[in-house]
Amino acid sequence: MPHRPGFGKPGLTTAPVSSALRRTRPMAVRATAVTSQANLPEPAQYRPYTRLKGVRNIIVDGAPVASTELTLSHWPNNATPEALKRDTSTAIVFAYLERPEFHQRVPYVSNNHFDEDGLFSMFALCSPADAMVHRELLIDASMAGDFGVFTSRDAARLCFCVESLADPSVSPLPASVFSGCEAQRTAALYNEVLERLPELLDNIQAHKSLWQHQDEHLQESLDLVETGSVQIREDIELDLAIVSVPAALPARPSRRYLTTESWPIHPFAVHRHTERVCLARLYGRRYELQYRYENWVQLVSRRPRMRVEFAPIVAALNDAETAPGRWRADPLSDISPRLWLDGAGDSHLMPAQWLGIVMEGLDSAPLAWDPYDWKAS
Repeated sequence: MPHRPGFGKPGLTTAPVSSALRRTRPMAVRATAVTSQANLPEPAQYRPYTRLKGVRNIIVDGAPVASTELTLSHWPNNATPEALKRDTSTAIVFAYLERPEFHQRVPYVSNNHFDEDGLFSMFALCSPADAMVHRELLIDASMAGDFGVFTSRDAARLCFCVESLADPSVSPLPASVFSGCEAQRTAALYNEVLERLPELLDNIQAHKSLWQHQDEHLQESLDLVETGSVQIREDIELDLAIVSVPAALPARPSRRYLTTESWPIHPFAVHRHTERVCLARLYGRRYELQYRYENWVQLVSRRPRMRVEFAPIVAALNDAETAPGRWRADPLSDISPRLWLDGAGDSHLMPAQWLGIVMEGLDSAPLAWDPYDWKAS
């Protein structure tokens, strides 16, 4: 891919995405031996997070409470045993299942939010024997749900099924699941989807109506990247991928982290082609900067570049911008914060000018988030 003006930075290395990177999968650690059912811990029972006071519990993919006896999570500053740490909480739970010396007789398991990695982690403790049968798919799907990368297409489809079940606009679940406060909705989703997950695992093809729409969007997006219609360039030192999308492509909805976003390219297609942790998204004259989830959690397989403050970049962009609206940014404590132009569609800045400001800011701004010591961030 030829170098394009404005897509480099003096003193830094800018590289196109390599075919070798596309084959790098996954970040989870695989088992070296089959765990027999006799060596598995007793199944735990799901209990809502708000009902854990004074109750012995295991927390997966989240923050412990006072009565928690074991945490199996990749969250910042987690207390997961060092020998069990993996890139996703699901992989951590399987490492726990495979190590009898760590097993504890704890009756309940819980989590403070609902998502794919939390669901698969929960299922593995509630139904360990069944989960071991689908171990590789569940770990792969946890990578897809959290990081947008996958080895098996069925792993992506399993995530799309979960997203559809959790989307009140299309979900076949009872409407009552989506009523009440967030804690009540979380509990209802776990109760409903834990019951349905074995059926999805046994025959994902039978549930095409839940995954077809996103799967088609993913395939079309992968084709656009593979043919070069959508270009991805990397700045290794800044851990930055520059994703350039033609302005003529229509925006399309995709579901991720239980929310809907509208962009021409499915995020899984971008993440499958680059592991850079910061994304500069250029869609005509509409620009966004976004951090991926990988540098919010504690990864084991690699250490992405830590998040830096967006505030200096926002200030510099607002000084240079002449279009209506203001540049704004999400808090860096959000799992996947973005920086965007609020109140206007197109920026008046040229792509090279916008990128120059962004890259200078990423290079010089102070550290904002350290998942290995977040209190010091």
